Amino acid sequence: MGYNIVLIEPEIPMNTGNIGRLSLASGSTLHLVKPFGFELDDKRVKRAGLDYWKHISLKIYESVDDFFLQNKDKKMAFFSSHGEKEYWELEYTDEMFLIFGKESKGLSPEIIENHLDDLYKIPIFSEHIRSLNLANAVSVVVYEGIRKLRT
Repeated sequence: MGYNIVLIEPEIPMNTGNIGRLSLASGSTLHLVKPFGFELDDKRVKRAGLDYWKHISLKIYESVDDFFLQNKDKKMAFFSSHGEKEYWELEYTDEMFLIFGKESKGLSPEIIENHLDDLYKIPIFSEHIRSLNLANAVSVVVYEGIRKLRT
């Protein structure tokens, strides 16, 4: 059991390090889509991932187009504050691709428009924030998927 956690153009090295650690703990593969807002050898990535980083199943793509070309036939779910459906409504499947946008802007309008049927949100109950921290959002979604597949 495991998922494919996809970060499109991640910007904050500590988030990517934490999500890498989460991917290892959950038996998932981490997919990173360039451009990044940091270098993968950044000490902050490794500090957040601790000594686990070397064990992470990691795939890197040169662009969004490259990612979609290589994974065109895969089951995917997209996460954005612009989604209409709640993340718990998703029919999680083993090896599903869970796709998240960059910290500052989320998924691009083009990706959102092209995947409206597969777009989900994590509800937020305060008008004072736009979104959750990316690492927290990925954790919520991944462990809901694990819970659903194990029950």
